[in-house]
Amino acid sequence: MLMKNIALLFFLLALVNVYSQSDTEALRVDKERINENLTKLSTFGRDSSGHSYRVAFSDEDVAARGFVLQLMKDAGLETRIDYAGNIIGRRDGKDSKSKPIIFGSHIDMVPDGGDYDGCVGVMGAIEVIKTLDERNVVTNHPLEVILFANEEGGVIGSSAIAGHLNTDLLGEKNITGITMGEGIRKIGGNPDRIGEVAREKGSMLAFLELHIEQGAILENEQIDIGIVEGIVGIEWWDVTITGSANHAGTTPMNMRKDAMLAAAKFTIAVNEVINSVEGRQVGTVGRIKAEPGAPNVIPGKVVLSLEIRDLSKEKIRQLFEMIQERAEQIEAETGTEIAFEHLSTDSYPALTDKLIKSTIASVASDLGYSHKEMPSGAGHDAQEMAVIGPVGMIFIPSKGGISHSPEEYSSPEDIARGANVLLHTILELDQKGL
Repeated sequence: MLMKNIALLFFLLALVNVYSQSDTEALRVDKERINENLTKLSTFGRDSSGHSYRVAFSDEDVAARGFVLQLMKDAGLETRIDYAGNIIGRRDGKDSKSKPIIFGSHIDMVPDGGDYDGCVGVMGAIEVIKTLDERNVVTNHPLEVILFANEEGGVIGSSAIAGHLNTDLLGEKNITGITMGEGIRKIGGNPDRIGEVAREKGSMLAFLELHIEQGAILENEQIDIGIVEGIVGIEWWDVTITGSANHAGTTPMNMRKDAMLAAAKFTIAVNEVINSVEGRQVGTVGRIKAEPGAPNVIPGKVVLSLEIRDLSKEKIRQLFEMIQERAEQIEAETGTEIAFEHLSTDSYPALTDKLIKSTIASVASDLGYSHKEMPSGAGHDAQEMAVIGPVGMIFIPSKGGISHSPEEYSSPEDIARGANVLLHTILELDQKGL
């Protein structure tokens, strides 16, 4: 009888194990719930005309953070706010001492921004935890969900975790009229101890960020999932073109040293140089100011901006040198002088981890989702987290490629697909490790 009971016990355990495995394979997020939470989040900072103002450290940001904090608690996460103002929720794994898998994003927005940039990553992360909790799935590794503070105003929260926050920024004011340091204190952080937030390199197993594409490639190619191969580095220059101001009516065309004409030629040259090299690099002249700025005076000075983005810092340097050569030609043609001032930036290219990319691809295929690798042309918290460990990013389509606008939109179906890929990528990484 004893042997029969033991055999029956093993049989039942085997059935439970089979059920658990198939149950895990069938795991899917709740599409309605995640989109309902996104809709609720979008009400924080929205005015009667449908425009949203939830910049970091605003009262609207504080209220929205409180909403997200409660969602984290309701999902069973152990929550805290670190000295940088990041909201962190932890779910223990079977091995509480193993490296955590971290995922999340931000909810602060640019003025008059959209409801999906960053928010999809935060709501998706909470939905993953909620789904695991409801199905009693316990991971081997601890899981951490992070709502990063002030991404749009300088990736403050993630830079602090990465250990390279420029503390000079704490004295600068943002659009709310308060300093970064005051803002961090307002959201529950402590700028005096912000250095203690930094984590050691290698202290996490992986960081994952679900995000809207903020471009139109996935939509145009009708692809479900973008697998980010890297986040571009960004470099900026101020370009000063000096000519000679003179009377617009009395100075013959062949005797002019027109700084605006040189600026026009320079802008075209930037476009031509960027397009002359194979790849997905971009270059932009986005700001221009002419002096003295009168309609009847030939501009004697023009200051404009130059921005170059690419996954390779070496390629950015190569493109800039090509632009410099064209600038010398323009100087000779127009009788002007062109000077470049490189503006310091900490925005370096960050490549994503190969194993994480392949895992995302495998998961997407298993779920029946089309996918492709692509660069991220915008900066993200993942770029900072790459300093301390391997990162991966999952993109979903953006309707019309519109972002940082009230017209920003991703469908409930696309959001759910992205969250499902996030969920199963986490489970795969938890099993395989890195």
